[in-house]
Amino acid sequence: MTTTYLNRSGPPHQARTRFSSRRWATGALLLGLLCLPTLAQAAEHEGEKLNKIADVLTWIVLILVPIIGVVVFLAIHIIPEKIAEKKQHPQAGAIQCLCLLSLVFGGVLWPLAWLWAFTKPVLYQMAYGTDKVAHGHEDTAHPPPDKEDEEELKRLRGRVAELETKLVAVKSAVEGGKA
Repeated sequence: MTTTYLNRSGPPHQARTRFSSRRWATGALLLGLLCLPTLAQAAEHEGEKLNKIADVLTWIVLILVPIIGVVVFLAIHIIPEKIAEKKQHPQAGAIQCLCLLSLVFGGVLWPLAWLWAFTKPVLYQMAYGTDKVAHGHEDTAHPPPDKEDEEELKRLRGRVAELETKLVAVKSAVEGGKA
């Protein structure tokens, strides 16, 4: 076993590690041990007990795993919808529709719904002056109208009554002219 160290002034092909021949011997020994046949036992249990365990595992795999898979798949697909509602996104309904379409198309549209839920609706803000819309069914009572609103409501009701009387007068004049 020779020991050579890296000499900075010497050529690079002479640089070797200290135990290179020992590493080769260890690797060859491990490879040889892996190739030797060993005793293998399929299971700790035998006979009827092994069959019962296999039957239980089969039913678990056939019934529970698909149910859990479908539930997880659906739960993941409604995440963009929940994000849009939480952020009061004005297009939350469209994002919900895209999530449903993504279920039909096997999840291909889901990343688009995810990105859409996180975007800021600039054109909506330009059109309506806000980028948030309250979603959901809030049971908030309407505040009582103030005096200005009551006066405006009385004025409008009077105007509607006036227009209705004019309409009746015009109808009677038209019907009187036909007779």
